[in-house]
Amino acid sequence: MDRALAAAFAPRARRLLRQMRLGLLGEPFDGPLPERARLALLEAQKEGEIVVGWVQAFIVLVWAALYLAAPKTAPMNAPIQPVPLTLATYGAFVLFRLVLAHRHKLTRPILALSIVMDIGVLMLTIWCFHLEYRQPPAFYLKAPTLLYVFIFISLRALSFEAVWVVLAGGAAAAGWIVLVAYAALSDPSGMPITHNYVRYMTSSTILIGAEVDKIISILMVTLVLAIALTRVRGVLVRSLVGRLVVDDLSRFVARDVAERIVTADDAVQPGQGELRQAAALFIDLRGFTGLAQALPPGELMALLGEYQMRLVPVVQEHGGAVDKYLGDGILASFGATRASPTFAADALRAADALAAAAQAWRLSRLEAGKPAPRVGLAVAAGPVIFGAVGDASRLEYTVIGDAVNLAAKLEKHTKVEAVMALATVSVLALALEQGYHPAGGQEVRRGRLVEGVAERLDLVVLAP
Repeated sequence: MDRALAAAFAPRARRLLRQMRLGLLGEPFDGPLPERARLALLEAQKEGEIVVGWVQAFIVLVWAALYLAAPKTAPMNAPIQPVPLTLATYGAFVLFRLVLAHRHKLTRPILALSIVMDIGVLMLTIWCFHLEYRQPPAFYLKAPTLLYVFIFISLRALSFEAVWVVLAGGAAAAGWIVLVAYAALSDPSGMPITHNYVRYMTSSTILIGAEVDKIISILMVTLVLAIALTRVRGVLVRSLVGRLVVDDLSRFVARDVAERIVTADDAVQPGQGELRQAAALFIDLRGFTGLAQALPPGELMALLGEYQMRLVPVVQEHGGAVDKYLGDGILASFGATRASPTFAADALRAADALAAAAQAWRLSRLEAGKPAPRVGLAVAAGPVIFGAVGDASRLEYTVIGDAVNLAAKLEKHTKVEAVMALATVSVLALALEQGYHPAGGQEVRRGRLVEGVAERLDLVVLAP
């Protein structure tokens, strides 16, 4: 019967313990930490240790200033001045540690030693007070300098590891226990302990309850900080991993799209879309079909990769998002993945920069004796739908609409007009309203018949 009750109770107990653990420490990160996330976390820890070193140096200066300003009863010409000696030794160690932190050479043993040194020097400084002021040892138990332990404990949170907080708090509690024991056992009067609070506050006596309160406070602060840091570390790790996911996704889709996918409250479904006012830009290599037949596959792919590496960054620098690669074609959008009040101006600025970059790339290949195809590009603007298409097994974010279709048709029409870049006059007018400033005079060609477009269009030559 007892075994049956235990078997029935065990799953509930495990669930309760898991809920308590989740409530205290937060949701743990499942699976191994990616190396890039581990390195990013390590870098944050290194930067935190530099901050710790400078705070330690500041504390040394504060202690030194307080020591010099405080009145002393011990003769200044005594053979040994314990506080200055302690501070000088600690100051040298802090300087050594700070140099190691800036050089990123702080090892875990040195970190552990640093924490113990922080607490040890603080406790030794407090212990020296009864020598400096020629009082019984219980005198130093009332020193407010003990409060510095909370600075040293909280500093360890900058390392993002709860173990260092626990080490600092444990060392502080142990150090204070040693000081209390020393004061209780070494007082020459033999009666340092009292149960009278008024007497404790007005004499060099020890109230055990008060010292226990201090130790409990140190341990509770340590526990709370360790729990909080464990929760924060879990959130930080998940945030780092999420950022890596966005970075990786942004190599395949626009960064805005990657962030949308990762941060969406619900899974993205096919057929979801938003209507936006945006500009579409289409870029294409001239004569690529002939090159594909004439060049070896390796040379062809090298040319294509070089062309894309030259032009895609220009699109992104001007706020554009690459929607897709269509063989040698590139479809980009401005204001579709993220609404923009300057989408047309951004698109024309990008077109100007792309024309210059494409011409420079072509000349460099000609000088190198390599095939140097011309580039054509065109811009159109208007209402587009930005959303997910496909089925549940494979989705693709894309831009669809008349502006996209027109940009592709205008790019083909650049061959008819014998120019590099075209846009509609309406796009130019909108871009001018949005702050676009053409680099030079732009030729307007009116009443052009574009294949696949019913009405004639007024076009502007962006680049001859």
